[in-house]
Amino acid sequence: MLMRQYHDAEYGRKKKSDTQLFEKLCLEIFQAGLSWRTVLIKREALREWFYGFDAGKTAAIDEVRIEKMLVDTRIIRNRRKIEAVVHNARMQLESFPEPGGFAAYVYSFSDKDELCADLKQKGYKFIGGTICESFLMSVGAVEGHEKNCFLYKGDR
Repeated sequence: MLMRQYHDAEYGRKKKSDTQLFEKLCLEIFQAGLSWRTVLIKREALREWFYGFDAGKTAAIDEVRIEKMLVDTRIIRNRRKIEAVVHNARMQLESFPEPGGFAAYVYSFSDKDELCADLKQKGYKFIGGTICESFLMSVGAVEGHEKNCFLYKGDR
């Protein structure tokens, strides 16, 4: 039910705000090595801890808050992933200070390797080809639905 609802209502749909896109990128980081179902189950608690994935507030998270996060079983408790999200929030603010800047940036890419290389060049951490490919598909920048899916739109 949870996976179907996510697929039918969210997956592959364009996001309008930088915050929505930043959240999706962070969730893809948390998903690495885990099932997407696990991420969806823990998403609300992750949103709480990361202030709705507001980059400004997330960038200000300190070690005390990280230590508290690491004992909360409601979230994915991987220090490297948590620290990467905080670090990436700082990179987000530095690289995309204007509202809509991250959205324009994301939707200018259709190649995961180009996005990955550019994010790394900007200083983002815990970024790889698989994460970038999943991210681009999940936010509708490239087609992620299979041809027999009712949401399939073909090559964009």
